Amino acid sequence: MHRILSSQLTHHVGATVRIAGWVHRRRLLKSVAFLIVRDAAGLAQVVVTDPAARAALEQLTEETVVEVTATVAANAAAPAGGVSSTPAVRPLGPPAVPPPFDLYRPALTATLPTQLDNAPTALRHPTRSAALRISAAAVAGFRATLDARDFVEIHTPKVVASSTESGANVFALDWFGRPAYLAQSPQFYKQLMVGVFERVYEVGPVFRAEPHDTVRHLAQYTSLDVELGFVADHRDVMRVLRDTLAGMLGAVTERAGGALATLGIEAPQVPAEIPAVHFTEALKIAGAPADEPDLAPAHERALGEWARREHGSEFLFVTGYPMAKRPFYTHPDPARPAYSHGFDLLFRGLELVTGGQRLHRYDDYLAALAARGEPVEPYAGYLDAFRHGMPPHGGFAIGLERFVARLTGAANVREVTAFPRDLHRLTP
Repeated sequence: MHRILSSQLTHHVGATVRIAGWVHRRRLLKSVAFLIVRDAAGLAQVVVTDPAARAALEQLTEETVVEVTATVAANAAAPAGGVSSTPAVRPLGPPAVPPPFDLYRPALTATLPTQLDNAPTALRHPTRSAALRISAAAVAGFRATLDARDFVEIHTPKVVASSTESGANVFALDWFGRPAYLAQSPQFYKQLMVGVFERVYEVGPVFRAEPHDTVRHLAQYTSLDVELGFVADHRDVMRVLRDTLAGMLGAVTERAGGALATLGIEAPQVPAEIPAVHFTEALKIAGAPADEPDLAPAHERALGEWARREHGSEFLFVTGYPMAKRPFYTHPDPARPAYSHGFDLLFRGLELVTGGQRLHRYDDYLAALAARGEPVEPYAGYLDAFRHGMPPHGGFAIGLERFVARLTGAANVREVTAFPRDLHRLTP
């Protein structure tokens, strides 16, 4: 007899079936006991009336793994819309040691540090696993959207010989006696691969040795990176980003609708054209000084409120960031060289995506490095490709955990990360 999932019970009314999962909850009444079994699809209710079976059930603890063979009877009040009667319950292991919190309660009452310390069991709670299902669906939508537009998925090294943006923000390591670093991003490699495939993307970990201890930063996170060639300017990149976000949110709705329902949320609509403001205008809207070199979190929140109020949009592009605040490979605005063809995308008042047009001429790279007083040698392998012809190109990167946190309304990005790595945490 093949095992079925709890969500399939209603299709087997009157039949004898086999389900398996974890003991989610037991309700022991005087003449009857109810066993709630949790599997990957949800909950199934098992009615136990036989005295011997009931006595055996009393010995089981929550989270014990069991197998149940029973006949399915219709019951609209049961968790999965059906009820199993006359069951045979067989433990598939020893009684579980109960975790330090009740997983059967609607919300986890344990503090976030306690949840993270006990992540393998805390993640079993429907609200925690729902966020991870949303994350998986978002990545599936990311890939599907770009695959349909002839992008090629690539896989780049995560151990590199030089930093991408700042040597102060990398994790150094010993590579067989030579210095090496964990990659801050696949930026250099995805640009080089534009010279091979024209359009590429990657889903992978990136590492930032920034001593942040905030609710929005991790030392390791998942980056959804895109790079495309033969662009006119950064606006071509922004259009691809808009379509990618729409595809991600569409996939979340389609593939993780149950997870959205568990969390009581709906995926927002992406406007056909996301509103955009230049950095100088963004400073005015946010009430920031005109000489402010970057947007602070308070400015981003003010811009998010403005976008909702003026455009009914949860998303807002801020374009033309000052060149002084962008990496050396960023293309300047020919009409205003102090400003860039770079952009950020704000989602509900929080920076979610950074992107823009890149330099593509070798001499421009030499000039950009010289202007910043940086040597050429550490970037020689990267720069060499630009001597051999590279098209105008640009790209962006989405932080997956930050995207899911903002979508679900999580107060801390660690709530939507399975095993977060940050300033203080290396385990479990």
